[in-house]
Amino acid sequence: MSRITIDNVRKEYDSDAGTITAVENVSLGIRDGEFLTIVGPSGSGKSTLLRMIAGLEDISGGEIRIGETVVNNIAPQNRGVAMVFQNYALYPHMSVRQNMSYGLKLTTDLDSEEIQRRVEETAEMMGIGDLLDKKPNNLSGGQQQRVATGRAIVRKPEVFLFDEPLSNLDAKLRLHMRTELQRIQEELETTSVYVTHDQTEAMTMSDRIVILSDGTIQQLGTPAEVYAEPANKFVADFIGSPSMNFFETRLENGVLYGDEFEYELEPQLAEAVRSGSTTDDLVLGIRPEHIQVDPASDDPISARLDVLEHEGSDNYLYLSKGDAEWTVRVDGNTRFEEGERIEFTFPPEHVHVFDGSTGENLVVETPVPTDSSDSSATA
Repeated sequence: MSRITIDNVRKEYDSDAGTITAVENVSLGIRDGEFLTIVGPSGSGKSTLLRMIAGLEDISGGEIRIGETVVNNIAPQNRGVAMVFQNYALYPHMSVRQNMSYGLKLTTDLDSEEIQRRVEETAEMMGIGDLLDKKPNNLSGGQQQRVATGRAIVRKPEVFLFDEPLSNLDAKLRLHMRTELQRIQEELETTSVYVTHDQTEAMTMSDRIVILSDGTIQQLGTPAEVYAEPANKFVADFIGSPSMNFFETRLENGVLYGDEFEYELEPQLAEAVRSGSTTDDLVLGIRPEHIQVDPASDDPISARLDVLEHEGSDNYLYLSKGDAEWTVRVDGNTRFEEGERIEFTFPPEHVHVFDGSTGENLVVETPVPTDSSDSSATA
């Protein structure tokens, strides 16, 4: 196992329009044996950051260390990393056995007997022991993904790097392979960095998550932390499905006034919002599953149920009042009729208030870790 340290790393590209910054002064510590996921929308810089760790992209500034070794100028094959790509990158003219053994033959002095032992052992672990003599074109997408992962495992690297490896699979197989990758990583205890745009993968697989936007880290934390205590409006919107409800409001005398509703903050929360905000224009946020329907409240919000979606264990209510709209998730056994008036309120422990100018979450005290010796996330 190896710790990865990314210190003030930057990546710039020259274009006809000028210099484009893909990754901007990112610092991050990845622990020995950790499964860390980098997630963000397209163009956020997540794959570029992964490729810089792998050595497939030069860095424009900063330093990357694997263990105690600075790897900025070390060739990819000498960094002790193995990478699994989105398109699997298997050689079509080679058998599964040849694909899995090829890297070992190129980069090690292991004899043929030891190489074959490793290949067969890894193939059994991946459940593809009976496919060793087949070629990639004769395999399903899931089988090809297993071969690509097995090819990485057989090298016994210090670090696994995964670049959206499940994105080409159907939903059912993707769910199964998520479980398989977690099992393998826990068994091998190899430091792993996983890139995806799928926040569900990030939330279910990771020890910690890095959320990127425009080449900078927005938040680093456990899945529970980034869900319950988003650092800013971007994180709150990106994490969670359906995404958080947001309402533009103004704060006056401890009350948030929005379009068609008002919400009184608890005194302690109102003071925290007042002292931390740069403007009176604020954004109230609450997740659909946290809105309390039919509350024992003296002053609930009342809105019309426009659309009711049944999704098995859950029902999704789409409510409106004037120009204000709410999405609410309730238990699948809860029964409502479209057109009905629904009363609801926001439990104070689940309310988030964001600065209308900076997007900062004014409710969370320390949203981003700052300990650069262990879990830094600065940008």
